[in-house]
Amino acid sequence: MDPTEVAAVEAVVADYIEGWYHGDAARMDRALHPDLVKRIRVVDEETGEETFRAVTKERMMTLTEEGGGEDPDPAYETTVDQISESIATAHVRSPEYLDLLHLAKTEDGWKIANVLFRVR
Repeated sequence: MDPTEVAAVEAVVADYIEGWYHGDAARMDRALHPDLVKRIRVVDEETGEETFRAVTKERMMTLTEEGGGEDPDPAYETTVDQISESIATAHVRSPEYLDLLHLAKTEDGWKIANVLFRVR
């Protein structure tokens, strides 16, 4: 992988995760594609029914503006898994979450388009 592209993807992931934990909406906005879909698998405790709860960019922005994560200075680990021209995959492990990310290279640089996550 091109080290310049890896660094660019890592920077976007840092904006995403640090933006969340610092409650920094500008960084979160910079990281997310307008059409973001972020999902978590949930199981209804009463029925056992499995569904996905979706979060949009708009909702992520609201949650970030309200303060984001609980730890203002978390340790986290980012891995860029693959870059192929204008698409990439990465994952980030924070104290609370494992996020699997799909990114797209746009006119404005790399943006996170899809996230599948779980609580750790």
